[in-house]
Amino acid sequence: MAFTLATWNINSVRLREGLVQKLLREEAPDVLCLQECKSPVELIPTDGFADLGYPHMVARGQKGYNGVAILSRLPIEEVGSMDFADLGHARHIAGRLENGVTIQNFYVPAGGDKPDRAVNEKFGQKLDYLAEMRDWFKAEMLEKSILVGDLNIAPREDDVWDHKKMLKIVSHTPVEVDLLAAVQEAGGWADVTRADIPEGLLYSWWSYRAKDWDAADKGRRLDHVWATGDIRQAAHSSRVLRSARGWEKPSDHAPVFATFDL
Repeated sequence: MAFTLATWNINSVRLREGLVQKLLREEAPDVLCLQECKSPVELIPTDGFADLGYPHMVARGQKGYNGVAILSRLPIEEVGSMDFADLGHARHIAGRLENGVTIQNFYVPAGGDKPDRAVNEKFGQKLDYLAEMRDWFKAEMLEKSILVGDLNIAPREDDVWDHKKMLKIVSHTPVEVDLLAAVQEAGGWADVTRADIPEGLLYSWWSYRAKDWDAADKGRRLDHVWATGDIRQAAHSSRVLRSARGWEKPSDHAPVFATFDL
């Protein structure tokens, strides 16, 4: 069974319901994982998604902040959610497809502006969240799993517009990059996107602050698709739908796609 998966920080699923519908109509992924939904689960506008052929959803939500959801054409059952670092935030949901593949959808804390936990509580929370992810993956040793989401870290030098200028900017500091690498290693995860697109600058996020985000092109690759080692070879056709960043009233993130033959 082949299926295509997309991950997208939507920055309010209710405000951007029309953009989600546009993506479902035009790109038709079998599974769409959303982050930063900013809505209680019961207020996510599921009827319109179901009308487009996506009747299945597993989600965690909260009013105004965070929130993760998996929309699917294919039957999917919820298999849990984790509250890493005891933040009380809706930042993780896991669902299992009928072929036995589990999808782990994450929204890692952004970490605030200063990369110093002594003066910035949010940065400390981000590091604690990642450390607990690492420890959980090491203990669980997941199989036949895909991890997606806004991990809020651009790990490689070519995942940011200027590596040297970004070294002291939250999302690309060495401590974050090293910790994300430890998370990846602990779970035996493969970076599907970079396996398919191994070279060159690649971004999935552009700041709202840029007057012309496309021309300035000061992006970061914050959104990721990973797979466990047992299914990594089944992944292909990765891409970033950059054009979605230019849609009317867009999210500051673009969707990231991959296809799996399983």
